[in-house]
This record gives sequence, structure tokens and C-alpha cells, in this order.
Amino acid sequence: MNHNEEVPDFLGGLGDMLPADVLKKVNELLEQLHRKDKDHPGSPVFIYAPGSQYVDKQFNIGAQPKPESLPKGKGVDSAEASKSLPDVLATDKAMVLWRKAQRAGYVDEHYQPLLSRTQAALLADAMAERLGIKEKWKVFEGLWHRKYMRSDYNLALSQQQSYEFQDELKRLFA
Repeated sequence: MNHNEEVPDFLGGLGDMLPADVLKKVNELLEQLHRKDKDHPGSPVFIYAPGSQYVDKQFNIGAQPKPESLPKGKGVDSAEASKSLPDVLATDKAMVLWRKAQRAGYVDEHYQPLLSRTQAALLADAMAERLGIKEKWKVFEGLWHRKYMRSDYNLALSQQQSYEFQDELKRLFA
């Protein structure tokens, strides 16, 4: 790799690429890793750009295909759900909500969120409200291997786009 001391932003091997182009290349690399590394359970990878809040791209390295790539009519299997979901999230009523969330692309076939942390917290709140789950943060933090979902939820309530997402959830779960 070449290094030019006079040009601090020079990235050897990447030429005069703009930061957005560099991020695009990184995203392509992550997609290739995702396809090749099927033996390890998925873990979210978020790409952040200096000076920006969030690049709208999330990859679950080693995860299965997204729900929209599943055949229509296929959804979450109740028998399979009982093995990996807490009892309060494996009821018939819950499975209807999971199927809707899966078809909308909000969760994958392993019930893991395909959303930002704040949107996932809003999804958890909406599901818990419809299912009458009192200890919603404990239940969803355990399922999604996350902490501080209550804080994520509070942050979501301070963001304008969260209101639009809450409206989407109301329509979806109606």
C-alpha cells in the first residue's frame, strides 16, 4: 500500500474514492463475508461514517436469508418456535404477530430483529402490548441478546421517524 504524507486523506489502493464509495466497498465486502461464513451464528454489523449518525445498512454475518426471500405462505412454524422462543412469545396469537413482522422484513426466521435498535424496541413494545407481556424488556432482551432496550425505546420516542414507524406497526398488527 502506498502512503502519501502530503495528502492525509489518501487511502493507498483506493485512489480518489469518496467516503461514500469506500463505505459501499466495505458493504460489498461484508455481503461477501455473509455469504461465505454460514457456519457461525449471525451477529449484527453496523457501518458508521465519520460525521454521520447511521448508514442505513445492517448485515447479520452468517445469518440466514431475509424473510422477503422466503416463499410466500411460509412463515414461522409454531412447533419450531416453541424450541427457541420464550413461552409468552410462542403462543398462537404471538405466532400471528411473528409472521406479520417476518413478512414485513422486521425480523428474520430466527425471530431476530432486522431493524435499528430503536425500531426493534418499538417493535418489542408493540408486540408486548398486544400479547399482554408485563416484563417486556426482560423477555425481549433475553431473546435478542440485548441490553438497555428500555433506553432504546425512550430514545425512539424522541425521534420524529419513530412516530411513523409506530403507525406502521399499528397497521401491521391491526
